[in-house]
Amino acid sequence: MPPSFRFGTVGSPKSTPPKPGGSVGAILRLAELELNAFELGWVQSVRVSETTCADIRLAALEKDISLSVHAPYFINLNADDVEWPKSRKRLMDAAYYGNLAGATDIIFHPGSYFGRDPQDVLPIAIGRLEECVKELQQAGNSVHLRPETMGKSAMLGSFNDVLLMAKSLPNVEPCIDFAHLHARAGDGSMNSYDEWSRLLEQMGKTLGETALRRLHIHLSGIEYSAKGEREHLPIRESDLDVRAIFQALKDYQCQGRILCESPILEEDALYLRQLWLEIAGE
Repeated sequence: MPPSFRFGTVGSPKSTPPKPGGSVGAILRLAELELNAFELGWVQSVRVSETTCADIRLAALEKDISLSVHAPYFINLNADDVEWPKSRKRLMDAAYYGNLAGATDIIFHPGSYFGRDPQDVLPIAIGRLEECVKELQQAGNSVHLRPETMGKSAMLGSFNDVLLMAKSLPNVEPCIDFAHLHARAGDGSMNSYDEWSRLLEQMGKTLGETALRRLHIHLSGIEYSAKGEREHLPIRESDLDVRAIFQALKDYQCQGRILCESPILEEDALYLRQLWLEIAGE
């Protein structure tokens, strides 16, 4: 029976050699490390050719690496009418080229409340996301769009935000960043087995139990203040209780991918994989 989770990195491993380098080199290096998931870090912009996408797809297929894309940071579902078309293009470019490269999931930061009430912002965000989903479906593009849970309370991207987006639209599911959810509270909470269990139970009830079998998770250590996230840390330098997270994931029979965003990418990805095998008994 295969392990419940695939493990990998967001962005190329630090130890990727200069040749062949790039995303293909990163895939080859992940395979050497016996990691089997990779999130292409297109976080500044989508600048990739269709030829390169074909090379990435082939390398990932040959090495059995599951691919996703982290879309550019500069996407905001609550942007004003002048800025929204630019945000939309960034998301759609990530979905188009990501699909060509063999990625199944497109992760993105949903944006900011700009000081407005989340209840006022969410209908705008969902309406705009719906337009994107419809265009992708019409084009025969089957990628899942995954709004990420964000680490600051001023940002669109609470757990309830992404859950509601996913409930409202087909081919939309959350990207659960546990470190962000811990930091977002700003008070050290969201760090216990009971809290994570309630979160997974709510997700299962809202989106169906099958959603728990295809989770897309970001994990790292994190430093935070009362306002939320400050920076990512190596996992063992943070107060995030990863064991509690993994125990909850095991007890709710979760499956999917766990991508590391720590400053020591592959080192912590390997640590997470080993810890999961220890806790899950796989």
